[in-house]
Amino acid sequence: MNETFKIRERYLKTLLDYKDKKVVKIITGIRRCGKSAMLSIFANELEKMVPKKQIIEINFESMKFKNITNHEELYLYVAKRIPARKKTYLLFDEIQMIEKWERAVNSFLVDFNVDIYITGSNAYLLSSELSTLISGRYVEIKMLPLSFKEFLSFNDFDSTLAMEDKFLLYVKYGGMPAVADYNFNEKMIYEMLEGVYSTVIVKDIMQRNKITDSTLLKKMTDFLAHSIGSINSINSISNFLVSNKEAEHKSAPNKTIESYITALQNAFVFYELKRYDVKGKSLLKTLGKNYIVDIGIRNMLLGYRDAERGHILENIVFLELLRRGYKIHIGKFLNFEIDFIAETPKEKIYFQVSESLIDKSVFEREITPLKSIKDNHKKVILSQDKNFINSYEGIQIKNVIDFLLE
Repeated sequence: MNETFKIRERYLKTLLDYKDKKVVKIITGIRRCGKSAMLSIFANELEKMVPKKQIIEINFESMKFKNITNHEELYLYVAKRIPARKKTYLLFDEIQMIEKWERAVNSFLVDFNVDIYITGSNAYLLSSELSTLISGRYVEIKMLPLSFKEFLSFNDFDSTLAMEDKFLLYVKYGGMPAVADYNFNEKMIYEMLEGVYSTVIVKDIMQRNKITDSTLLKKMTDFLAHSIGSINSINSISNFLVSNKEAEHKSAPNKTIESYITALQNAFVFYELKRYDVKGKSLLKTLGKNYIVDIGIRNMLLGYRDAERGHILENIVFLELLRRGYKIHIGKFLNFEIDFIAETPKEKIYFQVSESLIDKSVFEREITPLKSIKDNHKKVILSQDKNFINSYEGIQIKNVIDFLLE
C-alpha cells in the first residue's frame, strides 16, 4: 500500500500484540471509522518484518476482486498465492460481502500456516456459524471513531484556538476520521456524514436484514438519536410513533421495533446499555439506554442544539470508557441513577456526568447518589467546569476535557 494514513497507536499496538497468536483477529466497527486504513497501516508494518509475497491483502469493496463472491472462490484465489512452507498473513477487508466466508477462513486455518486479520461493518461477522466453525479461535477488536485526543492529532487548528474551542468542534462534528479532510466546513462535513449514514442504512441494515420500510427505520433512528442518555423502551418508541402526527404509521408491532433496533445495533450505529442494580447486584431486564456511535452523525440527523450538551457529554464519556476497555452499565441504587458503572477485572468506577456543577441543586443531584453508595470503589463526577473543587467527601471531581486527555 502506497497510501499514507495517520496512525491510531492504540489499535496498531493491539494488532501487533496479537501478531502470530493463534486466533483470527476480527476488527469490527461502523463504516468509515478507520478499519481499512488500520489494516493498510498494519500491512505496511508487516512489510518491515516479512517478505511482501507472504502478505495477501484483499479489499472486497474493490472492483479488482469483484469475481470473488463466495467462500469457494475466495479459497481458490488465496490458496494459489500462499507460498509453500512460509507463514502467510491474510488481510481481508469488509469480508461480510463474501457468501459463507467463515468456511474459507476455517479452511485456511486447517490447511495452511497463516495469521488472519479481517474487518467488517456488521456484528453479523460474529454470528453463530462463525462461533461454531472457529470457536475460541478469534478475538474481536472493536474500533470506534476518533477519541478527542485522536481528534486533536488528526485535525489542523488555528494556533490561537483554546482547548475548550477545539472541544466544541469535537462536540459539533464528532470523531469520524474523514472530518479532517474538510477543514471544519460545516456543509461539507455534514454531507460527508450523511453519505456514511446512508451507506450504513442501505448496505448494513436494509439489505442485510431485508428491511423495506425506510420511513419507519428513519423515524426510529431519529428517536434513538434524540433520546441518547434517556431511558427508553419498546413501549416508549411505540408511543412516539403513535403520537407523531406526521407519521405514516399509526403504530408498529413491538417485534418489528425490536428487530429494527437490533439491526441498528448490529451495524454499530447504536450501543445498548443495560441497567445494573448496585444493591441487588443484578442486571435489570428493562429500561436501558442507547448511545450513538458518533455525535457528528447525531448532529447531522437532528441539527446541533447547545441545550442538549449534557446528554452529548454523557455520550462522549460513554464512548471513551468503551475505548478504554471498560465493561459499562447504567447504575441503579435505591431510587437513584448513576450514569455509568465502569469495570475491568482490576477496578470499578462510578461516574456521573454533568455539563456544570455551579448550580447548587445540580451539584446535590449529581453527588447524592455517589455519597449513598458505601463501598470503597472510586467515584468520579465529570463536568465542563474549570477550577472547580477537586474532590468532595472522597468523590473526585474532574474537568471532562482533562479526563478525555488522560
